[in-house]
Parts: sequence; structure tokens; C-alpha cells
Amino acid sequence: MSSELIQASTKRLRAIEVSRGMKTMVGALIALGVICAIFVPDSVSKGALLGMLPFAAVLAIISLGQTLVVQQGGIDLSVAGSVSLAVVYVTRLPQQQNSQLWKAVLVALASAIVVGVINGILISRIGINAIVATLGMSSLEYAVIMAISQGSPRRTTNLLNHIAANLFLGIPDSVYFAVIATVLVTLFLKRSIAGRRFEAIGASPRAGFAAGLKVRKHQMVAYVWAQLLYCLAGILLAGILTQPTAYQGDSLVFPSVTVVVLGGTSLLGGRGFPAASAVAALFLQQLNQMVLTLNVPFGIRTLVTAIALLIGIALYTIRWELVKARIKEFTANRKVGAVSA
Repeated sequence: MSSELIQASTKRLRAIEVSRGMKTMVGALIALGVICAIFVPDSVSKGALLGMLPFAAVLAIISLGQTLVVQQGGIDLSVAGSVSLAVVYVTRLPQQQNSQLWKAVLVALASAIVVGVINGILISRIGINAIVATLGMSSLEYAVIMAISQGSPRRTTNLLNHIAANLFLGIPDSVYFAVIATVLVTLFLKRSIAGRRFEAIGASPRAGFAAGLKVRKHQMVAYVWAQLLYCLAGILLAGILTQPTAYQGDSLVFPSVTVVVLGGTSLLGGRGFPAASAVAALFLQQLNQMVLTLNVPFGIRTLVTAIALLIGIALYTIRWELVKARIKEFTANRKVGAVSA
């Protein structure tokens, strides 16, 4: 009987948490859409949305990888180097020949696996801080980028541009890639035994060790899958931008962490919400689109992202029920003091 009660309470808690993260982001996205439609209508025009959605899809895929890493109590700063390296592979190696694209994609995927394994070993086996390890890995990736490209851009192949930037039913193809990736990651975390173990280890590695779970293996897997998702995002980004730069991932590190926090995944690890992170990516990209339409300086746009991150941390870390209780207590004391006077 007690085990049934525990399972029932766990299911209710999971439903509450999913509802909280997803409802918050969906509500915020709807509110942002209304504000844009009233005050900045150009930011929600058909052309603006078609221009924004591919980049939102790329950020959503990246956020899925970052969510997996954050669930294990880490943070991945190699996003910039990993995305940029994938872009360089699929634009430089094929030499604009469609027939050579698949070889470049395989090289990019193999490189992503190697980077993920090294990150996982450094962090889970050797015990190096995640920030230090992934930042150092990003530097190594930039060294490879310079060796391959010398920092000069190269046009992508027509085939990749067609795959990533084409429209199907009026929606950019990259959006479908993001939806499929989100569904797969969500099913893994929420519907599989491995996903439940993954979340349990993220919440408490010591408890995972005590339960006989392979904690280090799960932590390493998080970094490998994250790199594969970054690689997918980089490949799509290379196709969306017909002539991307060799440093295309530079501006994606901070937003990737921001959308994970906005989606409700705790930076301390544990349960994650990939679908909410994907919606948060759409919200943040549209927010940037609105600010960009207003022609504000780049510094202001960066500040807007920082404010969004702070709001996300406040939403999910501040215990609002205690705040309300303190406010009620303060109000009651003021009333008692007024009556006494």
C-alpha cells in the first residue's frame, strides 16, 4: 500500500512539474505574441516568422543537448566550438559537391562522439569541473576549426541548403527536425527505464551509486548525446545560412543555458523538461526578433537575454508560497498594529 502511495505521489509531482514548466513557457509565448502583434507588428509578419523559425529550431535542438547535461549537474560550454566545428565540416569538406556531403556529415558525427566521450571522461571519470573541461574542449575545437578553414567562410552545398532551408506545408524543414528531436528526447527521459535512471542519477548521484546504477556511464552518455545534438544543430545551421562563418556557434552558449532554465530544468541537476526547453527556445528567439525589429543596439539585446535568464531562475527557485505567506503575515501584523494604535 505504501509503495502504491509513493508511486501515485511521484506521478502527481511529475505532472505538476511538467505542467508548471510547460504552462509557464506557453503562457509567456502567447503573451509575447500578443505584445508583438500590438506594439511591434513587423516582428510577427509572415516574412519575419519564416526568418525566425529556423534559428529557433537550431536553438531548440541545442537546448535539448544542454538539458541532458544540466540534468547531470553539469554545464556544457563547448556548444560554441561544437556547433562551429560541425558547420566547418559540412561546408569545407564537400567542396560544394552534393555527392560528398554524406561523408562530411559522417565526419562531423564521428567528431561529435569523440568530443562527447572526452568530455565525459574528463568530468565523470577524472573529476574535472564541467565548466573547465568543456571550455578547454571548445578551445581545442577552435584550433581544429582554424586548421581546416583558416577562419574563412565557404558556401554550403545546394543539397544541404535544400534539406535545411526548404519549406514543407509552409513551415521550414528545420522545424520538423527540431520537433522530431524533441519528441525522441522526451520519450527517452519520460517513458523509458533508462530515462528514469538518468533522471534519478542527476537528482542524487550518491543514491544512484547506492542503488547499483552506473552513474559515470550515464553522466558520460549525457555529454555524448549532447554533442550529437549540437552537431545536428550545426549541420542545419550550415544549410540555413548559405555562407556561414567559421565561428557561427559563438553566440549560442548563453542562450542555450537560458532556455534550459526558462524551461524549468534545475541547474543543480535532476528532472529535466526537454519539451519546455524547446518552447523556451522559440520564446527567446521571438523575443530577440522583437528587439531586433526595434533596431536597438546589440548590447541591449544581450541584456534582454540576461534578464530572461534571471526571470527564469526566479520563477523556479524562489519558493513563492513562502513569499505569499510572509506578505500575508506582514499585512496581518500591520492591521493588528493599526487597531492597537
